Amino acid sequence: MLGLQFRLQPHREKRFYLTMYEAVTNGVRVRVEPDFDPQRSDPDESYYFWLYTIEISNDGEVPVQLMERHWRITDSLGTTEEVQGPGVVGQTPLLAPGESFTYTSGCPLRTPSGIMLGTYRMIDDTGDAFEVEIPAFSLDSPFASHQMN
Repeated sequence: MLGLQFRLQPHREKRFYLTMYEAVTNGVRVRVEPDFDPQRSDPDESYYFWLYTIEISNDGEVPVQLMERHWRITDSLGTTEEVQGPGVVGQTPLLAPGESFTYTSGCPLRTPSGIMLGTYRMIDDTGDAFEVEIPAFSLDSPFASHQMN
C-alpha cells in the first residue's frame, strides 16, 4: 500500500482540511478525499455527515471492471457497520488502461469522528476476479476532540 496524504489548513481558522489517501493493488489506483459536510450534519442530534470523493484509475495493462464494493465503517466508539453491494453509485465502471472513474458518496456517523476502509471486487478482461484495496481514511469533524489518523 502506498499512502499519500496532504493537508490544506488555513491559518487560525477553524476550517476543514483536505486529506488524500491512496492505495494501489494489481495496477488499480484508488484515491480518496474525505470532507466533513456541516450543512448535512447536526451535532446537537449526534449526527455527523461526510462526503468522500474517490478516483479509481487503471494504471495496469488490461481492462478492468468494478463489480462490487465492501465497506467497513467504524465510529469513534468502535461500532462497526459493513456495507456491501453491486458497483458504486449505481454503476459498474469498465476502465481501459489509462482510464479513471471518479464519484462522490456520503456517510453519516453518530460520533464526531470515525474511519472507513474497504475493497472493490474487480474483474479483468479474461473474467478473473480480484480484490482492490480502498485505503483506510479518517472521518474527522471539527467537533472531534482528536483526529484518528
